[in-house]
Amino acid sequence: MSISDDRRSALKEGEGEEVPSLFARVIDVANHLGRMGRHIGHLGPRGPENGPPALVIPGFMSSDRTTLELRRFLARDGWRVHGWKNGQNLGAYEGLLDDLQRRLDEVAGEDKALLVGWSLGGVMARELARSRPDRVRAVVTLASPFSGHRKLNNVWKQYELVAGHPVDDPPVPQSPDKPPVPTMSIVAEKDGLVAQRAQIGLREETDRVVTLPCGHMRIGKSRPMLRRVIKEIHDFVPH
Repeated sequence: MSISDDRRSALKEGEGEEVPSLFARVIDVANHLGRMGRHIGHLGPRGPENGPPALVIPGFMSSDRTTLELRRFLARDGWRVHGWKNGQNLGAYEGLLDDLQRRLDEVAGEDKALLVGWSLGGVMARELARSRPDRVRAVVTLASPFSGHRKLNNVWKQYELVAGHPVDDPPVPQSPDKPPVPTMSIVAEKDGLVAQRAQIGLREETDRVVTLPCGHMRIGKSRPMLRRVIKEIHDFVPH
């Protein structure tokens, strides 16, 4: 379901800033654990060799194993899909953008790449697109907290512990402004980790917003939800 501009404008008044409860977080994580078997498989490129390139960036504490099912679905839709090849995502660090730019160059070749980022990976994808818009076809974020203040989630304390810096003072600049490429946010309507406000953003922060009836983990693992994710991407970024 697309979100109207009226609703996105209303977010200026604080709508959707409720941080999910601990119970909602437990349910969301349980959904992740129940689908661990979908992490099995090779981590190399997937999809037709002549397909348009796509780079998938995992969320906090996740890796290319976590995004494997998402990459399988993108590959079936004709994309030549690549993982980020940067191990577990432990948060922002000095030199992150340099590493992402090098990976983008490897993946894109002479073409422009689609960037798909799940959760924190979507925040990173937006910054990568901002720094290299000439190499990016579009950005799609899944349940990503790119807008509003950075404590609109219930994992920011864990983030600070692991990443080693305050969540609101990362070593990599972060702006909610829309990157200069087509940008779509796919929102997890029943997210147990990230507030809706952070995923939806204001009208000027993203080109298109779509909500799916799922939690933070199911948006990138549930096969019914992935079919809808791929349909939205297919319609937004024709190839």
